[in-house]
This record gives sequence, structure tokens and C-alpha cells, in this order.
Amino acid sequence: MKYVIVLCDGAADEPLEELGGRTPLQAAETPNTDKLAPKSEIGMVRTVPAGMAPGSDTANLSVIGYDPKEYYTGRSPLEALSIGVDMEPSDVAFRCNIVTLTEAQDCYEDRVIVDHSSDEISTEDAAVLIEALKEGLEREGYEFYVGTSYRHLLIQKEGRVVELTAPHDILTRRIGDYLPADPILREMMEKSYDILSVHPLNVERKRQGKNPANSAWFWGAGTKPMLTSFEEKFGKKGAMISAVDLLKGIATGAGMHNISVDGANGGLHTNYAGKAKAAVKALTQEGYDFAYIHVEAPDEMGHQGSFKNKITAIENIDAHIIGPAAEMLEAAGEEFRMLILPDHPTPVSVRTHTGDPVPYLLYDSRNAVQGLASYDEESARSSGIREEVGHTLISRLFEQK
Repeated sequence: MKYVIVLCDGAADEPLEELGGRTPLQAAETPNTDKLAPKSEIGMVRTVPAGMAPGSDTANLSVIGYDPKEYYTGRSPLEALSIGVDMEPSDVAFRCNIVTLTEAQDCYEDRVIVDHSSDEISTEDAAVLIEALKEGLEREGYEFYVGTSYRHLLIQKEGRVVELTAPHDILTRRIGDYLPADPILREMMEKSYDILSVHPLNVERKRQGKNPANSAWFWGAGTKPMLTSFEEKFGKKGAMISAVDLLKGIATGAGMHNISVDGANGGLHTNYAGKAKAAVKALTQEGYDFAYIHVEAPDEMGHQGSFKNKITAIENIDAHIIGPAAEMLEAAGEEFRMLILPDHPTPVSVRTHTGDPVPYLLYDSRNAVQGLASYDEESARSSGIREEVGHTLISRLFEQK
């Protein structure tokens, strides 16, 4: 038996007037998921425990079977695992986004975050800017590390965890109300604007009509994580397919194998088909029992406030991952169970995460159950099936519950 999770990051949403009262998940054309829905268990699951912030960190830990209340020590330390940074117990890691701020205002505090991803800046361009920050913000006890796209890392030696605000939570708002209370972090962010706003790479980006990546933004502070082995916990040999350092870091900490896919970039135009092929190869040829296919695109489109692109992302997952993965596993003669779900909602209307329960679909190739006509938020709520403890859902996938 093989097991697959298709994690459609941020795909859940709220009804939109522009879609006639439907959600993007309802509006999307998903013929492959529609084939599975009448034969699958469909319900709702709470992936983010009450009282915890609805981040991809807490939510994905939950989906992959780790209770966030027990294992969560902050987002950035998980990303540090992926980058290969060996943190000391006294180190504090911070996510360092390269964001786009407005430039018309005279004071840094009066600027507004336009784009938390700087037009999904490439890793190559971002690396140039991180090097500029390393040179311009050099300070003993602080070190920058290059991550992926707009997502990077700052390590503070002998640090302390402080309360910080995620940039995607305050899009279009004046940043002065959300700057760090820590004077060093605040000074570094202000100076980062002075360095990056005039950098030749950003001058060229503006000439091309792209958003300039003109400021660092620190958030997601935390200390070294201590995850138990996934294989020891569940008795399954697991592989992670994701372009995002957070998910790679969770996998590294859990002793799972990270599979890199050419062209997988965490954006709308990622290599969907390559992810499906890599997962099936791992399951059918490389001895893995479980594959976690993570797709960031719906979440990014939610943050951008684009319901059209969010629908496109959902349709791409259906056409190039869900359908082909099921077909390839069947062609290989493998029995399999597939769990499809988001980690959290990222409603287009608010452009940030919420902690509401999300719809899930659980399909078993051996055993058709009485399902529903479609898989979406409304149908899942109507089923009456609800899992309040999110980190136990994977045990249902593995038939251990």
C-alpha cells in the first residue's frame, strides 16, 4: 500500500461576489478530483489548534502528523533546517522576506507593504540582494543566509525570541505600527531600505515594470526545533516534494527524504507535472511508502488577491498532479490511499491566512465509499464529518486510527 498527501497550500477560501457566491475551489474546473469525490470520504479538519497563529508552519506540522503544541518552536528554525544551517540551542532564527515597500514617503515608518514577495523574485536575483545586505548590515552575532525566492534567513547568536508581524498579514498598511520593538532588528530593516532601494538590480527591475525588492522584513522568530523521526513515529518511509524551505525543513527535521524537482519554484508557474512524476517514482521505484506533494501556488495567489490565478493554480494541481499521480499509481499496479487538502484558508478577500477548518478528501483505491458529488468547502461542511484534532488525520490516511 502506498500513501500520498496532495497539499494545496491556502486553497480554501470564502464565497466571492465576483464568482457568483462561489469559492475558487468551487469555481475551478477539477475533473480528476470530481472523479474521486463520489468514492471518497469528504469532511472538514481543523489543522491549526485553537490559540495558535494560522501559519503554514503550524498547519503543515499538523497535517504531517506532529502536534504543533508539542513540536512548534517557530517558523524560521524549520526553514533553517532546509538551508542546512546547524543552529545552536541559544540561536534564534528569523525569516527575512525581501519585500516591496512604497517609495513616495519620506519616513520609513510611513511606507506601506505593496508586495510581500517582490513579484515572486527569483532566487538568483534575491541572492544578489542578500549579499548586499550581508555587506551593508554586517554586525557581530548576526548572519544572513540565502533561501528561495523572497524567503531568506537571519540567525542571531545568543538571541531571544521576540514578537514580530508577518508581512503578508499587513499588506497595504502603514508599517510603522508593526516594526520590531527590538532596536537592532528595526535599525537593520530601516538600513536595508537605504541599501536595496538604490541597488542597480532594483533600478533595472523598476525599468522592466517589476516591483523593486527594496526592504528586508524580519518575522517568524524561533529556536532550534526537535522533531521525532517520521519513520519511527508512523512506520512509513516518507518523501517530501516541495519548493518551499519551510516544508523541506520539516522533512529534514523528521528524517524524511527531500526530492528536488527542476522548475519547482513555489509560484504559479511551478513544475506541477514534475512533482507528480517524482512522487510516483519515489513510491514505485525507490522504496518509499509515503509522498507529501506540497504546492504553494494557491496560497501565493491568495496573498496577491487574485481569484483568477488562484483558480488557475487549483486547476493545475488537479490536471497535472492529482489526475496523473492516481493514473500512474494504478498503471503500476499499486494500491494507494490519497489525502487531498489545504493546510489553511488564504481568502482572496483578506489576502492572509485564517485558522478556520479546511475541507479534505480521502480516497482509497481498494475501497470506494459513499462520497459526495464534489470536493469543496460547502460539500465538506455538509458531510457532517469533522476532525477537530488535525495532527491525527494522517493516522486515518495510514489506517492506524
